[in-house]
Amino acid sequence: MKTGFALCAIVAIVRTASVDLNKRASPLAVTLTHLNDTAFKVGITNSGLNGYNLLYAGSLLDDAPTDDLIITSATSPAKFHGVHLRPLQSHLTQAAFVSIAAGQTISKQIDIAEIYETPSDSYTVTAAGSFPYAEADSTELSGKSLSFTSNTVKMDIDGDIAAKVIYKVDRMHSKRTDLESDCSSTQLSTVKAALSNCEKLASAAADAAANGHGTIFAEYFKTESLRPDVATRLRDVAKDCAATTSGATTTSCKDQYSACSDNVLAYTIPQKNAVFLCSSFFSYLPAVADSCHAQDQATTVIHENTHAPAVDNPGTSDNGYGYSA
Repeated sequence: MKTGFALCAIVAIVRTASVDLNKRASPLAVTLTHLNDTAFKVGITNSGLNGYNLLYAGSLLDDAPTDDLIITSATSPAKFHGVHLRPLQSHLTQAAFVSIAAGQTISKQIDIAEIYETPSDSYTVTAAGSFPYAEADSTELSGKSLSFTSNTVKMDIDGDIAAKVIYKVDRMHSKRTDLESDCSSTQLSTVKAALSNCEKLASAAADAAANGHGTIFAEYFKTESLRPDVATRLRDVAKDCAATTSGATTTSCKDQYSACSDNVLAYTIPQKNAVFLCSSFFSYLPAVADSCHAQDQATTVIHENTHAPAVDNPGTSDNGYGYSA
């Protein structure tokens, strides 16, 4: 397999790596306000001169329980109980975006106890990430992202009160997944091909991460020190994709948690080590793309498997989407 395609597989997990959120000026200012107990108000202000269409799937603006906050106690980060979404980045309609005009502020409320495990302790809470965007009059992504880092709120949480809040993901419908029964014959053939390509790409990418061009690796991961960690994670993904009947994850073609939409390709429930493929995965993606940074079925499966802690613990989180993030 050509080195270039192996590097494309590495790109599939770059979006889950730590990113420098302050590497470019951004017109977005995000403010967190503690309301009561574990409830927060989030304000997103466009302080720039231009309006934008923000791709919202998997972001701070999504109603799904996504991982967009950094919540840390004195000893450890809060455990995430939610869903990792992979948004479609082509064939988009206006419904895939939230518009924000110059000078506008968009507000929403978040209860962190619906998304994170927060036993009694003192915590710091920060929102950080980036939004892929289209220009205000367009639904074609610009290829760039608007990054943000909010203020940090310090707070004490009463674990007994927080424990009474039901995780949002647990309120979403779910059932045991089974690849054979949840997928049509056509879908099953596509998924098996995607798993096979996942195994091949992830294996080649692991070799490239360990032994390939250091400068290219550092371009994506900002440092060469992560090469052993990335190589190990990719080998674990390859192993799981190869184990179609006894792997660490389950795969379903049905939207058991009602998290799919026209602009979502797939999602992972890390607590269940379960990957769910949406209709857009089958409708819009090629089996393997012929260029880096393009979405396809193989690298989508690789990306989703990195979120599953049973594949490699801890699972990854999405801090941004696209090369520009």
